[in-house]
Amino acid sequence: MSTPQPQMPQAAPNWQAAPGPSYPGYTSPIPVVRTHFGHALTSEWTKIKSVRSTMWTLGVFVLLVVGIGLLAGGLVAANAAESDLAGENPLSFGFFGLLLGSMCIITLGVLTTASEYGTGMIRTTMTACPSRGRVLAAKAIVFFTVAFVVTLVSALLIAFADVAMLTGAREPSGGEWLKGTVGVSFYIALLGLVSLLVGSIIRHSAGAITIMIGLVLAPLVIALFMFSESLADLRQALFEYSIPNQLSVFYSTSLTDTGPSGWDPLWIILGVTAAAFAGAVALLEKRDV
Repeated sequence: MSTPQPQMPQAAPNWQAAPGPSYPGYTSPIPVVRTHFGHALTSEWTKIKSVRSTMWTLGVFVLLVVGIGLLAGGLVAANAAESDLAGENPLSFGFFGLLLGSMCIITLGVLTTASEYGTGMIRTTMTACPSRGRVLAAKAIVFFTVAFVVTLVSALLIAFADVAMLTGAREPSGGEWLKGTVGVSFYIALLGLVSLLVGSIIRHSAGAITIMIGLVLAPLVIALFMFSESLADLRQALFEYSIPNQLSVFYSTSLTDTGPSGWDPLWIILGVTAAAFAGAVALLEKRDV
């Protein structure tokens, strides 16, 4: 009985392309360009203006600032004699509305970043722009610009209205106008920017908003109930550096005779913002989205 011989593998045939016309590859009509920081700014501006909560939050902010400012100025004008208003800065009556309205800016700042983590949209954002520092910087610039412009317009409206209503008060100086409008607008916009960075760090809307409201209100509330003499120094420091007191410094109506004065609150919030931005960028580069 013969043994079958193994078959040798055959070489692959050398196929030749059939003669005919050659078809070029598809070319997209959309131009392919290298992304840059301007694209990130455009993307963040599109997002912040298209979200309905942005309009509602800013609308409530303007309503609180203008409404409470007009109410305070109207009550003082109706009930105070001209002698009582002598030497009074009429711009200071806009403080109450700005203090309460700052909660709206804080909330919007947190939602600008934390809401993307809650909805999962941050994955799309980071896929389109893998440079996380660029995304955070674009968010910060767009939000700060929006918050500053809206706050400045509101502060100017209430400032002109209060000056017109309180005829018995003195005329504010140029420096007081600058601090009571541009200065306080910078401060509130930076406070909202800190909220945005805290939202990026915490990645939870409710948690970040709670932390920021606590930072705004807790020092002043805690200091009010520190009756012990051994805590006098701590109580004084909490009063001086609480955010409501720093806001009042822009109107020269500080709760204390010591502590921040002039433009000091603006330098303080700038330092806090820089530290928060550095921490947020460091965590963004370390953590997964």
